[in-house]
Amino acid sequence: QTKTGIALLYDEVSENAYDIRLKLTKEVLTIQKQDVVCVSGSDHSANHRTVTLRRQPVGGLGLSIKGGAEHKVPVVISKIFKDQAAEQTGMLFIGDAIIQVNGINVESATHEEVVHLLRNAGDEVTITVQYLREAPSFLKLPLGSPGPSSDHSSGTSSPLFDSGLHLNGNSTNTAPSSPSSPIANEPKYEKRWLDTLSVPLSMARISRYKTGTDKLRSNAFEVLALDGVSTGILQFYTAQESADWLRAMSTNISDLTLQNMKMANKCCSPSDQVIHMGWVNERLEGTDSSQIYKFKFLALKGSSFYIFSTPPVSTLDWVRAEKIYNLCEVLFKIHKLWLADDCWLQASLYLGIHQDFDLEDQRPYCFSVMVGHGKSHYFNVELGSELAVWEKSFQRAIFLEVQRTGSKTYMCSWQGDTLCFTVDFALGFTCFDSKTKNVLWRFKFSQLKGSSDDGKTRVKLLFQNLDTKQIETKELEFQDLTAVLHCIHSFIAAKVASVDPVFIDSQSIARRYMYSN
Repeated sequence: QTKTGIALLYDEVSENAYDIRLKLTKEVLTIQKQDVVCVSGSDHSANHRTVTLRRQPVGGLGLSIKGGAEHKVPVVISKIFKDQAAEQTGMLFIGDAIIQVNGINVESATHEEVVHLLRNAGDEVTITVQYLREAPSFLKLPLGSPGPSSDHSSGTSSPLFDSGLHLNGNSTNTAPSSPSSPIANEPKYEKRWLDTLSVPLSMARISRYKTGTDKLRSNAFEVLALDGVSTGILQFYTAQESADWLRAMSTNISDLTLQNMKMANKCCSPSDQVIHMGWVNERLEGTDSSQIYKFKFLALKGSSFYIFSTPPVSTLDWVRAEKIYNLCEVLFKIHKLWLADDCWLQASLYLGIHQDFDLEDQRPYCFSVMVGHGKSHYFNVELGSELAVWEKSFQRAIFLEVQRTGSKTYMCSWQGDTLCFTVDFALGFTCFDSKTKNVLWRFKFSQLKGSSDDGKTRVKLLFQNLDTKQIETKELEFQDLTAVLHCIHSFIAAKVASVDPVFIDSQSIARRYMYSN
């Protein structure tokens, strides 16, 4: 199904916006601009058209003009009146820039100078025009074809003066002149929407923010293709229009990503399937300690969590990820999501995890992935629905990896002895001597009643003895304590999910609140 609509293309350099038409299909977003094209007759270029108008006693030239050099825009035709001179030529259109009047170049003329020339040009006026494809939106030109019935403006009234030349000028001939009309063999012109840019949506990304900053564009966003081609800033007249288009484009991009995942999974073993992938923004520290955001492409595949600068498009691309982490040793955590226009919820999915992030940035829909050695990655997505998908996908990918792996063993030490600590999906926790392999102690997951750590290398695990009901403290030291704690969390969460899947869904913060705004 194709979605179409009118929007503005905003030029950040000139700070002008131009009327465009958007055409969205499942695979491509096309930007169209209006232009005048020759549809029949001799092979004339529509770039410059020279038209002779005969001033009528009633109706004059039958047009109005706007703009001028004082506004840094050419003088353009802003209205064409039905059944009057300009319309009868069939060669003039709203949005035509006037280049010459009776051979005099007026490209750098002011509004008043052009009005004076046209009013005093006599009964026969020859003008050369060229359609202004990028007419600034402040001119408020109607987007339809000539004629009162389609004279709907693209916005409110323009602050620029609209001079009507449908009144009688300084005519030297008082007798009625014959109306202007197209000659049979002259070319016929039409105003049409023409494709100017097509952006493939496969692996495309969307940003509502000014590049690298927390500054949210008002009712606007940018779409960037996989090859870096940008639509430019697409601006909409209302917040609702902007939200509708953002949602529609995001849905199409997600559907295409799903197709790409299915294609990739045909080449992968059952234990190495892609669970989810997509674009996010990662918050990074700038050289001057400022916060900057960069696009990253994340993927959950097999046993690993991948971070790419550009999406993997071939099997070989998976080895060039910037970072690869084992899924059992990461922790997904939602930080912030919007509940209303003026408030946000800071949410910690898992208790007992330290809050490591300063959340003063203005972006909603934020999550972090905590990895080994106390390090973390902080991400944001554009929509609450995307946040919910990432939350569910991380849970699923981690649970699948735990069930596939079955157990993880880590080297540790206590009081000079080198030990091994195993987390096992079926058995729970086991500690044994690394040399003799003698089991020192073993507890089920349900026996773990608490834990504490020094934030560096040491952890105390508190287990309840099933016979005595007493709490036994086991203290261990690990080289990468964070990875071990994340692994323990992953295995316990997967165990709970295998017993009570509904419990995990009840803990989903993003899915509970994604439609609250």
